[in-house]
Amino acid sequence: MKEDSGPAAGPAIAVEGLHKSYGDVHAVNGVSFTVERGEFFGVLGPNGAGKTTLIEIMEGLRSADSGSVSVLGRSPWPRDTSLLPRIGVQTQASAFFVRLTAAEHLETVAALYGRDRKRARETLELVGLTDKAKTLVDDLSGGQKQRLAIASALTHEPELIFLDEPTAALDPQARRNLWEMLREIRTEGRTIVCTTHHMEEAESLCDRVAFVRAGEVIALDTPASLVRGLNAPTRVLIPTAQLTPEQAKGLEGADEVATEGLSTVITTRAVGRVLAAVGGLTELQDVQTRTATLEDVYLELTGTEYQA
Repeated sequence: MKEDSGPAAGPAIAVEGLHKSYGDVHAVNGVSFTVERGEFFGVLGPNGAGKTTLIEIMEGLRSADSGSVSVLGRSPWPRDTSLLPRIGVQTQASAFFVRLTAAEHLETVAALYGRDRKRARETLELVGLTDKAKTLVDDLSGGQKQRLAIASALTHEPELIFLDEPTAALDPQARRNLWEMLREIRTEGRTIVCTTHHMEEAESLCDRVAFVRAGEVIALDTPASLVRGLNAPTRVLIPTAQLTPEQAKGLEGADEVATEGLSTVITTRAVGRVLAAVGGLTELQDVQTRTATLEDVYLELTGTEYQA
């Protein structure tokens, strides 16, 4: 069972002045932040930014060169075995008992933590693998193995959960089903730290996100605040058959006009005035508006092309 940490227990994770180098490469370069208890915290950034090293230090899998890390009020390094029942870890290269069925695998994991078979079955159901209970782990698809890896991290009901690209191998529907599951887990008061390349996922799930580049945290805030900070214009898309670019150029509030496929695209910072003007000329039911997203923040901050 999850321990009662109480309101005065401090943050789930506190990182202060963390450094880790490999030769001349500064994988983690002076990183400081906290993750509050019950928070869904995202770590974002391009490949090679230092995310994995940072997460592994917090998990107690790797030592830092300098700085301090506190996880649930304890130092994870040197390896603190008392933390292991309190944290759950899912990695992209999770190890499985491949000669067991999915149910047997989770029952084994549960037994290692002193939990019973009932809890293993509950977790199997939680990740949507009940119909694969008797399937050998080796015969599961990539997406199913991904869900089993997450189930393995959840079976013992940890206080703090680390997820590394949890939906990387899932199709869109399975991904959204997993999002709902993670939201449900968060309502139980658990803390989740997640790395992901899916900006929509981070925007939908995370209370706060930290963008990492070249081993440094270059931005940390709520997704909404980071998007607002861009002060980006809105794009209004109207079928060209309803409104031509020439007509659009004369509308009040239109800063730029272009074409995109079969649409006339108006870029504006006065979307209300533009929509009112468009409504005077054509039906609004086929008009779309596109505002900035966390993907735009990613591009602005990291200077690299976003790839889901």
